[in-house]
Amino acid sequence: MAWTEVPVDTGPAAAGAVLLTGIPGSGKSTVAAALAARFTASAHIEVDALQELIVSGGRWPSPERDEEADRQIFLRARNACLLAGSFVAAGFLPVIDDVVVRRAHLDFYRATLTGVPLHCVVLAPGAAKAMERNLARDKTLTTDWSPLDDVLRTELADEKIWIDSAELTVDGTVDAVLSATGLTPRQA
Repeated sequence: MAWTEVPVDTGPAAAGAVLLTGIPGSGKSTVAAALAARFTASAHIEVDALQELIVSGGRWPSPERDEEADRQIFLRARNACLLAGSFVAAGFLPVIDDVVVRRAHLDFYRATLTGVPLHCVVLAPGAAKAMERNLARDKTLTTDWSPLDDVLRTELADEKIWIDSAELTVDGTVDAVLSATGLTPRQA
């Protein structure tokens, strides 16, 4: 039996893409994984994992002004959009999780991931709850990112989907995301 190339983009494209954003500790990665698990064909694109692909020269975001780190924020976003577009074309709903608190960063996502509805969902449990979650998890953060909560609430105030997940369970947050976006998980 000969092996031949198999078409990748067969069947209908996914109904859209989801961008879950919020400050560190807002629950993005946990909720993104749980949301993706509700669909029969989905992908979780964790933007921090894309940063970790950089073997040499990588610069993580920091509170101090760092042009190279800022450039890499947009590089990560571009790569997330490329992956998301590929998954959409193949019929997989992409769920992107990234810390997007600036209007220019969100506008970049919208300008780069075109041809598909992008559902931006802001997880906003508040700075105190996010800090509490950061202190309770295995992934220890050495930087206090709570000031980003004010930036997020100022720059993205006009976004339509905000979910205060401070008192919600992961499943409750996923239910709220589904309700707000109108996305319906496909059953197997």
